[in-house]
Amino acid sequence: MQKHNYKVTEENSRKRLDVFLFEKKSLPSRSQIQDVIKDNRVWVNSINQKASYKVCTGDTVEISITDPVPLQAEPENIPVEIMFEDSSVVVVNKPAGMVVHPGSGNFSGTLVNALLYHCRTLSGIGGVVRPGIVHRLDKGTSGVLVVAKNDLAHLSLSSQFKEHTVIRKYKAIVFGTMDDISGTVKSPIGRHPIHRKKMSAQPKRGRDAVTHWKTIETFDNFSFLEAMLETGRTHQVRVHLESINHPIAGDPVYSSPKLLKSVSSKQIQDIIKTIRRPLLHAGYLEFMHPEKKTTLFFKVPLPDDFLKVLGVLRCSV
Repeated sequence: MQKHNYKVTEENSRKRLDVFLFEKKSLPSRSQIQDVIKDNRVWVNSINQKASYKVCTGDTVEISITDPVPLQAEPENIPVEIMFEDSSVVVVNKPAGMVVHPGSGNFSGTLVNALLYHCRTLSGIGGVVRPGIVHRLDKGTSGVLVVAKNDLAHLSLSSQFKEHTVIRKYKAIVFGTMDDISGTVKSPIGRHPIHRKKMSAQPKRGRDAVTHWKTIETFDNFSFLEAMLETGRTHQVRVHLESINHPIAGDPVYSSPKLLKSVSSKQIQDIIKTIRRPLLHAGYLEFMHPEKKTTLFFKVPLPDDFLKVLGVLRCSV
């Protein structure tokens, strides 16, 4: 058990308790801090307070963090494409269809299971089922992802993501033709008020999110885009593009089947139906090495299914 004490200064006065502790880097994410607060392991002047409590100048804040427990996700001999690996990080090219870490309905066969077999050890900060995970790609999204192999690397990468210094670029095929060559979507993302498994760009409560996009190619009824993230919210690219009426082709959650039925080419309809995943690919990742402080960048080509759809679209022009 680790205990940390902080004294609230005037510059931090009136901040939410969870925000104050997050900025102190006591844990990598606000959600983890909120869980600790719910477990009554945070005290302000020796009294348990809610995450929304506004700290005041002179307050003494104490947080109790349990020691990391042995990882419970089991190693599995699953092939995974390693792009780079050293003692701090491992960078992989995740295929579409692979879940990043165990969770509800996916207790095995994940990237974490594969990496535990390959690496043997990963950072324990993410917990027993999310070791090493500092960012995620959706199950249907392919592309490059970095995983931390020790706690120092985990904290460094988490800080880089928080400070928006990590560069992430995606490729996407979306419905419709864009009105401009490029643009920016800036709207908060939070849980959908009705469909709890979906995210929304018009939530009752959400977190700021920014996505920049530019057009690479235009086809009849479709556009091939590059999207660059400033923030990293759940389903961000998918939600933001849907919010400007250009949902990603093949997306079973944010794209209506009516859009695909409205496409005149049956060949295009059929090929997108057979892909069975959002045509979204994380093609570029750039970050600072946690220990060496050098810039690393990785670029992965479009996967075969993505190229197949592009080929059909190009022939239809």
